[in-house]
Amino acid sequence: MTFLEVLYFIVPMMIAYAAPLIFTAIGGVFSERSGVVNIGLEGLMVMGAFSGILFNLSFASTFGAWTPWVSILVAMIVSGLFSILHAVASISFRADQVVSGVAINMLGIAIALFLVKMIFGKGQTEFIERSIPVLNIPILKDIPFLGPLLFKGIYGSSILAIGVAILAWFIIYKTPFGLRLRAVGEHPMAADTMGINVTKIRYIAVIISGGLAGIGGAVYAQTMAGDFGHATINGQGFMALAAMIFGKWHPIGAMGAALFFGFAQALAISSSGIDFMKNVPAVYLHILPYVLTILALAGFIGRANAPKANGQPYIKGNR
Repeated sequence: MTFLEVLYFIVPMMIAYAAPLIFTAIGGVFSERSGVVNIGLEGLMVMGAFSGILFNLSFASTFGAWTPWVSILVAMIVSGLFSILHAVASISFRADQVVSGVAINMLGIAIALFLVKMIFGKGQTEFIERSIPVLNIPILKDIPFLGPLLFKGIYGSSILAIGVAILAWFIIYKTPFGLRLRAVGEHPMAADTMGINVTKIRYIAVIISGGLAGIGGAVYAQTMAGDFGHATINGQGFMALAAMIFGKWHPIGAMGAALFFGFAQALAISSSGIDFMKNVPAVYLHILPYVLTILALAGFIGRANAPKANGQPYIKGNR
């Protein structure tokens, strides 16, 4: 394969693997911009993947080609509701947010696997017949070089993920809600003094975080996996968390970091089809995304400045 053919092969796959990370990382941005640490993204993705696959299998004959898209909406609602547990513990009861996030991760996979066993009588679901479609964008796919690279053979969810990243940037930095969100995450007492309901904003942010993580889980399950089992998500939520930190709590930065991790995953999967990588042991390439996640956190977590009130419960009236 020529270098250009390698690019045409890897880039669409990179974007496909990055899409679930983009959704989930941006969900993390909303939560942590409000001052609530959410390391429960993995568990929220698991719930999204499970509910998306279950709905897809149950209603494929009813919704036809629209099934995967409706499944994404269902996953968003289920994970959004599930994230309320984290919101109640972290915001209302002022529990340790890291401990609450760990509980969400453990509870998510436990509930999902229990229900899979109850419904299907085994450790994984059946494979779906209706997956997210691969699209060729009219007109744009004919652009020299960029057309085959970015607009040909691309999942619809990848286009949606990029759109969500841009929309999230606009909401956080160009709207009154975004200003309140950032104020609550930086100095909640000052925001409260100005009449902003800190608790309400934080609840909304955590629920948005859960909804987007649910979308990420459903997208991954309906593009990469095709079913749901104990290893379907397998660390994707933690990669998204790393992408959020790597991207410095900025939606566009998180998208760029997610693309970086998506490239590592695409490289591991497609290495057998690339001539100059055939002799690289497969195990090295499969651990590459996780190694890069650790390196990104080790190299950037000390340099990236989180919102000042991130992780700090707010008690009205305390200075």
